[in-house]
Amino acid sequence: MAPTLPSLDIRRLRSYVLRLPLFTRMILILIAIFWILELQQVWNVVQWGALIPKEINLATMYRLNTYPLIHRGFLHAFFNTLALIPLLERFESEHGTLLTGAMFVGPLSTLPAAAYLLIERGIFRQNAAILGASIWVFVLLGVEGIKTFKSNPYFSISTFRIPTWTTPLVILLFATALIPGTSLLGHLCSVGVGYIYGLGYLKILAPPEKALRWIEAKLNLLGRLPHYVSIDQKTYEAPTILALRRDPRLLKIPPYLSALLILIGVVWLFLLPLNEYSRRTYISENALLPGQVHTYFGGSEQNVFNAYKHEIQSLTGKRHEEIAAKLSEIFRSIGLKAATQKYGYHAAGEVYSGENAYAILQAPRGDATEAIVLIAAWTNVDGELNQSGVALALTLARYFKPAPGLWIFSDRAAGWSLWSKDIIVLITSDSKAGPQAWVDAYHDAHSPLSAASLPLKSGALQGVVVVDKAFDHRFKTLHIVYDGINGQLPNLDLLNSAVHIASGQMGIRVALQRMWKHDDSYRDRLETMLRGMVSQGLGYTSGPHSSFIPYHVDAVTFQAVGDGWQDEMALGRCVESTFRSLNNLLEHFHQSFFFYLLIQAQRFVSIGTYLPSAMLVAVNFTIMAIALWILSGRPPKPSVESPKAEKAKEQEVEVVEKDGMVAAVPMQELAVVERQLFLPIALVVSSHFLGALPLYVFNNTRRETLSQTLVFSALASVHLPTFLAVLISGYTALSSHRLILLQCFSLLLLGMFLATLATLNFSLAFLVGLLAAPLSFSGVPLSAENGDAPLNISFRRKLVCNGVLHLLSPPLVVWALCKVFGVDAGAMLAEAAFGWEVSGLWTQVVVCCVWWPAWLVGAVIVSPML
Repeated sequence: MAPTLPSLDIRRLRSYVLRLPLFTRMILILIAIFWILELQQVWNVVQWGALIPKEINLATMYRLNTYPLIHRGFLHAFFNTLALIPLLERFESEHGTLLTGAMFVGPLSTLPAAAYLLIERGIFRQNAAILGASIWVFVLLGVEGIKTFKSNPYFSISTFRIPTWTTPLVILLFATALIPGTSLLGHLCSVGVGYIYGLGYLKILAPPEKALRWIEAKLNLLGRLPHYVSIDQKTYEAPTILALRRDPRLLKIPPYLSALLILIGVVWLFLLPLNEYSRRTYISENALLPGQVHTYFGGSEQNVFNAYKHEIQSLTGKRHEEIAAKLSEIFRSIGLKAATQKYGYHAAGEVYSGENAYAILQAPRGDATEAIVLIAAWTNVDGELNQSGVALALTLARYFKPAPGLWIFSDRAAGWSLWSKDIIVLITSDSKAGPQAWVDAYHDAHSPLSAASLPLKSGALQGVVVVDKAFDHRFKTLHIVYDGINGQLPNLDLLNSAVHIASGQMGIRVALQRMWKHDDSYRDRLETMLRGMVSQGLGYTSGPHSSFIPYHVDAVTFQAVGDGWQDEMALGRCVESTFRSLNNLLEHFHQSFFFYLLIQAQRFVSIGTYLPSAMLVAVNFTIMAIALWILSGRPPKPSVESPKAEKAKEQEVEVVEKDGMVAAVPMQELAVVERQLFLPIALVVSSHFLGALPLYVFNNTRRETLSQTLVFSALASVHLPTFLAVLISGYTALSSHRLILLQCFSLLLLGMFLATLATLNFSLAFLVGLLAAPLSFSGVPLSAENGDAPLNISFRRKLVCNGVLHLLSPPLVVWALCKVFGVDAGAMLAEAAFGWEVSGLWTQVVVCCVWWPAWLVGAVIVSPML
């Protein structure tokens, strides 16, 4: 029996919708009409009705009323409407249809707009447009916040007393952090107007009740209009949000809403390869002028290349010191300043040591403030000797060196003094540790124990190109590698320039993400995107270029693959043309995208398009956490007593007086439940600190035993939740109230972490969010009873949830994925340990200190021992 969602009573939902008052219905219909109008292309509804500061004048004052009715797409309208209906229906039921219409057409729409225009245009001098019914949502939340404060001024967390009027501000901060495109200023203005209305300072703007009664009687509105709420019919329910949170219908929605958000997030991702959601690449930095220069590399340079390749072959098998000395000698023979750097790192019980050799070609037209780097690793990422790549780098170094007087006899580029930036040619001993040691030392961020300082330096690094060709024969495809450490990416302008030069100017086929055959079909686009997401999510070093990207130095690797008719001179011309474009840069790359997903060499998806998919998955945890928080504030159901005592309790009411009217409200509706926060918070925080244990173990275990350590960790994860459940139960009773709060805080932190991570490493956040999604639906059901009694969950449900969660434990998932994709688990974990020690990789931090603690708390809650 699988974990089931709470059943949704369609009849009660239909009854609720049919009982909506008149003005609420009208607003719902208007929002739907405007959304339908947005589907056509003739009239831009958003541009017509949004609140755009610079568009406001006497002729466009209607925008002060239309902007809450207009939305950017279906999801925007759907979620705003979902949040607005219960609040607006409550307001109309309390104040009447006529007064509600007058206030929302008038001051409750125009005052937030006026405040926003005053601050946005008058103070900040900006022109950000706002639109959407969330403006009204936060106005109503502000009103409810003041009403709550009047009846229940504070809620306590341990010894701290927090004013209840701050609740809308907390919701506002969460909405701003989790939902992209949210206007913080617009919502703050709305909450402020709601506060002022709740305090009674806007009553002067409300029509007098006497006049409203006269209008109702004169026009017979109550008899003519169905669902009309008269000024004399208005109700006085429990005057706070506390009554709303006890509505039994409220907790039936979150599980379905969370499941819907996950489904939409996954579907959203699979829509991205379509043309409607992706864009063709373009060059944003006009100064680059890629492919606009004639390249001269070739001809006699082939003989130079062959000579250098012979020198490289003679060095095969020699020590790093001998290789570096020989390379330095070659650099000096060319006429360049040369130096070497030794380094040594320890990770996973292995030593990564070597010696880098590099030289600096000083720009004839520069002042040594900027530099471009050409790299060729002695061994590439696959551990192969990069003999053609190193020989090509040495040939290009000689070619780039200006030869005085040569230009008189030749028109080749090498004879020109055209370089405005220094050129650094770097030959590293390997493709991972060597580049990292060099770039760390270049920026004085190295440890003297691991890497030596650099005796020669130039200016700020503007770009890096890596050459990788490990075979002698001609190649067919140029594979451009661009993934950086922790999912960081180079500026898209550099990648676009390289693609344009290789495919457009040189006629070389370009491949990305090892997609050797790409026919631009949906399947190939999707596979390219998913491969890029996996690489970004893992965050490993994918080449020498990866070490430079964390220092905001844009870098790519040119890797020759296949067997074709392109030779080393064609690859050299690609490097030359790319360097000529980088030489044109007037400032650092900044105009194009740093966050993107490539679906082929000439199409990409920007962050504004792909980010909502990960955000939707992350928000599902937050929604379930909020639902559990509401459940924890509900008073326990009264115990079964004699009919006489029950009848006496039913008669316990409190008299509520407002605006001269009196209502009797049951005491149970006004009861306030004090939450026991200390133990749940302490357990959640402890679980996250406990994640440091597997993090330390995997980063400090020898490579030979990492596979066994992973298997042991997977087996230990099966028993750890049961052990912790018994241990905690031995010291204190875990009541249903505490378990509800325990899962609430765990899901809340998980949602916050993933939402924040999505802006930095979208792929990692999305993948972890999907794997952790069952945590939202296992554990404490929203139908559970809150109180001091033990949590009443059937043994069968616990057993099924326990089995599902154990199958999705992080160590078991990692082991299973390695088996499915044929990857050696020990090698992968050793790579992670190397990244942690050398490159600052934090993928394992997310797994061990974010995902694993949330899984552990969820597994403890459904443990059969509780």
